[in-house]
Amino acid sequence: MRETVVPSPNAVRTNRQVKAYRFFRSFWQFRHLTFMIVPAALVLVLNNYLPMFGLFIAFKKINYVDGIWHSPWIGFDNFTFLFNNGSLWRIVRNTVAYSMTFMILNLVLSVAIAVAINELRSRLAVKSYQSFLIMPHFLSMVVISYLVYAFLHPTNGFINASILEPLGKAPVSWYMAKEYWPYILTVVNAWKGIGIGAVIYIAAIAGIDPEYYEAAVIDGASKWKQIVHITLPAIMPIVIIMTILNMGHVFNSDFGLFYQVPMDSGMLYPVTDTVDTYVYRVLMQLNDIGMSSAAAMVQSVLGFIMVFITNGAVRKINSDQALF
Repeated sequence: MRETVVPSPNAVRTNRQVKAYRFFRSFWQFRHLTFMIVPAALVLVLNNYLPMFGLFIAFKKINYVDGIWHSPWIGFDNFTFLFNNGSLWRIVRNTVAYSMTFMILNLVLSVAIAVAINELRSRLAVKSYQSFLIMPHFLSMVVISYLVYAFLHPTNGFINASILEPLGKAPVSWYMAKEYWPYILTVVNAWKGIGIGAVIYIAAIAGIDPEYYEAAVIDGASKWKQIVHITLPAIMPIVIIMTILNMGHVFNSDFGLFYQVPMDSGMLYPVTDTVDTYVYRVLMQLNDIGMSSAAAMVQSVLGFIMVFITNGAVRKINSDQALF
């Protein structure tokens, strides 16, 4: 029978001391890098982790007289308003469908633009295109909503007054016609989002060793083959990471895009109402922050699950490219 060896207390203590010594030695060796991440870590904790303590509000009936701490606990009652309304299917369908469309379309366009810009040889042209593409990302949705309004105004808008009228076409009441808005919102989102996405992929392409391209040219590879066999495989880890992270927001929507750009037109609700806009409108009437906390908690939990599922799928295909 094999004898089990039990380590002595002194041996355990020695191992712990060795591990502690190695930890502090590594900390001191990389102290400069460690201190560099302190500001970012503080922002992460204050902005992302500290607000998590507010999740308990989702389980309370907030009474402003008694305050948050003394308001009564009501279990899951705040969650029922999301699931006990006739608009649940519509808002979930719109939120998920738009999120998936935006994610796929913006990914394809961002990668295509990044690859195209990478092929330019004029640095002035590269910087000009990058500045032009990234500029919409920094515009407020309020500004964008009025830009869209300038195009879609029923009487004086650019499309009705400068395109449809000269062609002899009848003007369109854009803010009353729901069939156009899935395309309008998709175009506006792509215009605003592909620039920052392209910059990320341009940075990834810049990290590819030029010797790969030089070897491909010697072998007679065309530009298209260089893109297919060198550029795209090299940036694939970044594409996968961005996709996994974006899956965490598939149950969220850009409130400004869906509320301000359509001008909160009631005729457009069947195609513009999402979870965020619905919660906002309901809470403007009920003024109950417990319900808004419950909705945000549901979105966060579902997003967390989607990240796990997507990462698990990636790990099954190629474990080296999974996040965890």
